[in-house]
Amino acid sequence: MTVFTDTLRHLDATSSRRGLHDFVAPGREALPTTRLFGLPLVNASRAQAVSRIMALATQPARAVVNFVNAHCVNVARTDARYRGHLRQSDLLLPDGSGMRLASRLAGVSLGDNLNGTDLFPMLCERAARQGLSIYLLGGRPGTARRAAEEMQRRFPGLIVAGTQHGYFAAADTPRIIERVNAARPALLFVGFGVPLQEAWIAEHRAVLNAPVALGVGGLFDYYAGNVTRAPALLRRLGGEWLWRLAQEPRRLARRYLLGNVTFMTHAIGQGLAARRPTHVAHAAAKRALDIAISGTALLLLSPLLALIVLAIRGEDGGPALFAQRRIGAQGKPFTMLKFRSMVQDAEARRAELLAKSERDGVCFKMKRDPRITRIGAWLRKTSLDELPQLINVLRGDMSIVGPRPALPDEVVTYAGSSWQRLAGKPGITCTWQVSGRADIPFERQVTMDIEYLGRKSVFHDLALMLRTVPAVLTSRGAY
Repeated sequence: MTVFTDTLRHLDATSSRRGLHDFVAPGREALPTTRLFGLPLVNASRAQAVSRIMALATQPARAVVNFVNAHCVNVARTDARYRGHLRQSDLLLPDGSGMRLASRLAGVSLGDNLNGTDLFPMLCERAARQGLSIYLLGGRPGTARRAAEEMQRRFPGLIVAGTQHGYFAAADTPRIIERVNAARPALLFVGFGVPLQEAWIAEHRAVLNAPVALGVGGLFDYYAGNVTRAPALLRRLGGEWLWRLAQEPRRLARRYLLGNVTFMTHAIGQGLAARRPTHVAHAAAKRALDIAISGTALLLLSPLLALIVLAIRGEDGGPALFAQRRIGAQGKPFTMLKFRSMVQDAEARRAELLAKSERDGVCFKMKRDPRITRIGAWLRKTSLDELPQLINVLRGDMSIVGPRPALPDEVVTYAGSSWQRLAGKPGITCTWQVSGRADIPFERQVTMDIEYLGRKSVFHDLALMLRTVPAVLTSRGAY
């Protein structure tokens, strides 16, 4: 397409002398792109993307804008026709935290998360200011209309040229196109889902009388009130997919649980093919694995987590969670979460028990600690008290596999090589966890942690995770 060709030509001429931070896009200038999964993804801010789309909406050329998320990448791998439609797009916008992780694995830069849910109200606001109209095509009957009404409520000056649900027969397509053309919208939002919407736009683009056509998937459902968005904190953590899965588990289980693994396998392979430095590739792959495992585990184990909370509170009425200051990677403090397994004044009583510690060195441990509650003893024996640390992993404070999280008063006594165990993120499990846990002397734990940090292998991490299962089941060294 003309705009796409112009974009590549412009990039070839400017890529050697410009960077993303130097880029100023008044809207008329083509946006820089980054190639990922063989696709030219826009590498820009949300404001730049919106300005470019709105500039295209005032030009006679027919432009196509599509979004690419982890699911799209999975579909494109096996659907050559869909892959071709994506490559013919004038703008391909990276959507979701998965694309950012993939870019890090490949060692390339990517701008903002340009998902349609965030861009839609921004585009509507700009359209209202510029006096340009929109048309919403897709979704269940009534969905597009309600989404349009919500946008008009937010932006009273917005002109909605028309709405049409997506449940029409193929024979009705000419009539639908006539309606769209008669309305003459500047922006046509098509929400049929992947890959149908891309195929429909590509097939009818030449006869659609709209400067810009955007494939937006299930976007209308959010603004029609059919589904809700994840809380802002969960979105920042890259866990919006967990929220969606919880809302529609039967429809989205295969897409997210299996699809995320497929996507990350592809992303890791692409990163390795890019011949990046080993330590950088490992860090990105490890983080991707942490997010996938912790997010999935929190969702699947949520009923068990709720029962544990009730059991702890039912025993003594105290809080279910125990938050404790620990020292993370590079000596950075963080708040580690665990299920409370001790009496509520356990920390105050720790000093009087130090002399009875059954471990030499700086790490305090007792097999029959009088502060442990009845429920707490069971939680420790099964290691279920550590499940809340999955939240720490999702937040990025910890990793699934890594050195034992150190207490501040332990760290101040470190000497010699002990400091090296702070070179990586602490983990829920590691070599010491599968080799005897609390039965291992502290100095040996430190040695194991340092040896682990020197390996940097995702496959080694996976092996340690598998070895953790029998270690937990046998309860060896758990107290």
